[in-house]
Amino acid sequence: MQTTPKKLSHLLRARFPYIYISSYEEERATKFIKDIVTDIAQVKYPREVFIWTQANGLKNYENKTMASAQDANSVISYIEKYNKDAVFILYDFHVFFGHKQRPADPVIVRALRDLIPVLKTSQVRKNIIFISPDLVIPDTLKKDIVIYDFPLPKLEEIKERLDKMILGNKGINTTTLAEEDKDKICKAALGLTMQEAENAFALAMVNDGKLNKNDISVILEEKMQVIRKTGMLEYVQSDLGINDIGGLDNLKKWLLKRNNSWSERAKKYCLPAPKGVLVTGIPGCGKSLTAKAMSTIWQLPLLRLDLGKIFSGIVGSSEENMRKAIQTVEAVAPAILWVDEIEKGLNGVSSANDSGVSSRIFGTFLTWMQEKTAPVFVIATANNISQLPSELLRKGRFDEIFFVDLPTLKEREEIFKVHLAKRLKDEEVCANIKPDDNEIISKLAQMTEGFIGSEIEQVVISALCDAFFENRALEFSDFEKAVKNTVPLSQTQKEQILAIRSWANVRAVSASSKENIDNYVEVQSQDKPDEQDVTSSRGGRRLDV
Repeated sequence: MQTTPKKLSHLLRARFPYIYISSYEEERATKFIKDIVTDIAQVKYPREVFIWTQANGLKNYENKTMASAQDANSVISYIEKYNKDAVFILYDFHVFFGHKQRPADPVIVRALRDLIPVLKTSQVRKNIIFISPDLVIPDTLKKDIVIYDFPLPKLEEIKERLDKMILGNKGINTTTLAEEDKDKICKAALGLTMQEAENAFALAMVNDGKLNKNDISVILEEKMQVIRKTGMLEYVQSDLGINDIGGLDNLKKWLLKRNNSWSERAKKYCLPAPKGVLVTGIPGCGKSLTAKAMSTIWQLPLLRLDLGKIFSGIVGSSEENMRKAIQTVEAVAPAILWVDEIEKGLNGVSSANDSGVSSRIFGTFLTWMQEKTAPVFVIATANNISQLPSELLRKGRFDEIFFVDLPTLKEREEIFKVHLAKRLKDEEVCANIKPDDNEIISKLAQMTEGFIGSEIEQVVISALCDAFFENRALEFSDFEKAVKNTVPLSQTQKEQILAIRSWANVRAVSASSKENIDNYVEVQSQDKPDEQDVTSSRGGRRLDV
């Protein structure tokens, strides 16, 4: 998506009557416009710049002289009669377009429509640019307003602002601030508006009266607050590592091989940056856990996108929410974008009940995934594959599609090791059961045939609850009781699991290693011979990646 000065200059020269910039950065956006429209090389014919607000009326940006146009009707009339080349910037005009529960002003909208022929055919060059934090466009003006995506500050702009702040605050100690540290501080501020970055820098300076590399954490904390305010993105903090994932060797190996793919060293090998991965399969088998562990493995921020919060009842707002979410993620890149249970967020794509909003949002997301150049890795997780649109699954969207099946015998042993090591730390509690006792772990793994990872975790917790209630050491019988009282998902959703496997056999790569599957000791089903047992067949192509 082109958001360069050249793009805006082309829109102005092409006599687009109305341009809409959705941004909180009025001052920065206005200066951006002013620099373009007064540059002969950009627009060929320089233009005056006027700014209008409901509070202050219309005034010339350069000489600050006021014009006789206070209310919205007056400013439209003034623009129509003005006989010089000019650009009129109208702040917060969205309130007349129908905002929240307020309907659009029919008189204002009609006046803007009547003004279009004048703006397009007049001898003088005039354009109107709306700047507002909210993107609201009335249906009758949809064909006449073009949206210009105003980018967040780039690294060079943030550095320039930080240098000015340091210069203007002589009392701040910067003697220990190396140029490399300054670069890291500015990179930490990427994704913030200029005002937010300035606030974060000011907070870091007044915190201890100095600015150094230790203030990066202050900047990142401020960024977390900003990301949370979007309401659509959540900054996920995780201390989980690769050792917290039991099994899934194929998937883990694939992720480890692509670590540091955005580094300078990777460029020597001409490696393309990985686009993303879709992890699908049986619920409770480690898909979300893998996404959280990736942040630690790759040492990159993890942002979770809530597709449900993208949708808004206001016309055009849902599409704008998606654009803003993408813009924020790209600004904090390199980063990992996690879309959890993506099929639930896209289940309205094929429906006509939402006037095509789901399809447009889905199209925006797909186009971005295909064309993105920013180092953003997308990890999407899904349980119900049948609800995923076919366009999402084709090559080019994701680098690979992994299928997470029921844990094999060896994987169940690894999962038990992880949870026992995490919880059995007190000597009195584990007097009879040692967390590293391979014989007991092997028995537990054999007892839990068909159990998913989350069920294995609950077996350990239930056993500990019994021991805690009776105020005694943990015993093996506690595990036996917990297993006996658990009806695994492989039994309650047998048909669904078989259907998922049937899909994955030809479309996905097994997240478990080929060795684990081949060495899997199959337990014969107690069902009828002609019925397929979910524990005796595995889904996904058996590849080592």
